[in-house]
Amino acid sequence: MTSGPGSRLGAGDVVLLSRAASPQFVVPISVRVIREIPDRHPPYGWTWIEGYQLDSRGLATAKRELFVLVEGVRCGSVPEPAGPVRRRPARVLSVDARGRLADSPDHR
Repeated sequence: MTSGPGSRLGAGDVVLLSRAASPQFVVPISVRVIREIPDRHPPYGWTWIEGYQLDSRGLATAKRELFVLVEGVRCGSVPEPAGPVRRRPARVLSVDARGRLADSPDHR
């Protein structure tokens, strides 16, 4: 994505929207662009985009349609994933002769 009037936002672009893009963004937000909405005819230098608002981990929290000044849209980035989640293996339980649950010594 290049900034400036006439530039195009592409599907998958991650952008940062602040007050430079529109007065509504007092608190800046990150958005993953789905598409520019071509059937609306905004004033020169402005555009409508459809996208997903991202949280601090880069996960989508809301789908939005946004009216923005193209010159104020900044390239953003998504945080790198923290890596695979390590999980402990599940405990295997067995039933003793009396029908009570007991930890199986074979599977510890």
